[in-house]
Amino acid sequence: MVKKKSELSPQEKRIPASALFTTPITEKQRRELKRLAAKPDSQIDYSDAPEVFPTAVSIEVGRFYRPIKQLISIRVDADVLNWFRSRGGKYQTYINEVLRREMLGQPRGR
Repeated sequence: MVKKKSELSPQEKRIPASALFTTPITEKQRRELKRLAAKPDSQIDYSDAPEVFPTAVSIEVGRFYRPIKQLISIRVDADVLNWFRSRGGKYQTYINEVLRREMLGQPRGR
């Protein structure tokens, strides 16, 4: 039996932006924030928060960040285009993925 698409991968629970950004904090939360802000940095325990900065390669394109697409005209050998098309639908997306991998694998200024 074929599973429904919703059963294949669980959906993330979506929270409306209004609940995240417009819900006022409680007075207890406000006091806790003031108490933490008064502490010097040397007294704050950072052991459970690793110091990691995302690199351009680690940014997941397509999840939260969508690059701006630009319509272009490009000449490609017929056999190359046929190969991409033979891989199924969305061949233009696949061409873009191949070009992105090549771009990220090369040093800048080449």
